Amino acid sequence: MNRMEALEAIKDMVSDELVVTTAGSATSDWHVVHPSDGQLQAKTLGLCSSIGLGLAIGQPDRRVIVLDGDGALWMNLSSLGTIGWKRPRNLVHICMDNGNYESSGGTPTASSARMNFAAVARGAGIESAVEADNPADFAAAVKHALSSDGPHFIWCRISGSRAKAPPFPMDELENKYRFIRFVEKTTGKTILQQSQVASQLH
Repeated sequence: MNRMEALEAIKDMVSDELVVTTAGSATSDWHVVHPSDGQLQAKTLGLCSSIGLGLAIGQPDRRVIVLDGDGALWMNLSSLGTIGWKRPRNLVHICMDNGNYESSGGTPTASSARMNFAAVARGAGIESAVEADNPADFAAAVKHALSSDGPHFIWCRISGSRAKAPPFPMDELENKYRFIRFVEKTTGKTILQQSQVASQLH
């Protein structure tokens, strides 16, 4: 399966969960199948898992889904140890692994050889760590993760073929504010507050 086929298999399971997407095609592909202001793109390669962990800790009553990539996770492998240490029950960490650095020319990643990200995640203390390489198994793994306490790690092995998805339609500043307003609207909590100085100028 390719990435788009995998995402199509889970799109109807996601409603108001917070979704963090890694730099690269995962962001544009997810936006095509499930457009929502509840999607935050991590512009820096490798930080998707750490941002997702922070959100899960800061929003303990919300499910947080991380759509990571193999190259990005390899750059920040230590995040698995932190997730296994902090054990956020609401975090679903998905690594979509095509075995290469897709956005920068297709250089092979460590998992293109013998590395097993699910085994690494279990070794880091994430007990619910599974792998899937077809839409049915991937959908079953995500369904389980969204209905039970985690943290969960899903190693989703995909092909290198890409769908021609249009680019993500907003820059990081617009994305950030839309995402914050989505969190405020769906939680009833205020995150952004106008400073007293600014309010006095109006």
